[in-house]
Amino acid sequence: MADVFVSRLEWSGAARGATLDPTTFSRDLDVTVGPLAVPMSAAPGFRGDAARANPEQLFVASLSACQALTYLFLAAKHGVAVVSYSDDAEGRLGLSDGRMRMARVRLRPHITLAAGANESTARELIDKAHADCFIANSTTTPIDIEPTFTIG
Repeated sequence: MADVFVSRLEWSGAARGATLDPTTFSRDLDVTVGPLAVPMSAAPGFRGDAARANPEQLFVASLSACQALTYLFLAAKHGVAVVSYSDDAEGRLGLSDGRMRMARVRLRPHITLAAGANESTARELIDKAHADCFIANSTTTPIDIEPTFTIG
């Protein structure tokens, strides 16, 4: 498979002036992905705008979304009826090997299964989904997955 995925980034902060001072230049970006425009900035701790998404959040979101979509596909393939899926994911920046990086990501999927669904299989599919998630396979960041299951 040789799919190509594209985005467009524009430094919208340029309208506020040039990069003459590292403490005051605007970190505002506008990123377009297909028909979706995403206002972005640096994280607030890096002088960014808290009202805009930041790359760290989107990194965590992409891991969460890939895990969810892979899991839902596998559940359907194995006849496990999932009726609800949500995830309260978080990532932590830290030093690792002397570099600032996303040091760890924790996914906390809450999965509701239909009455009569095979919970044992549903649990086994968490690790399979992680192993098959191509976003997770594209990073060296440790990812912890702490699922909870309910029967709905």
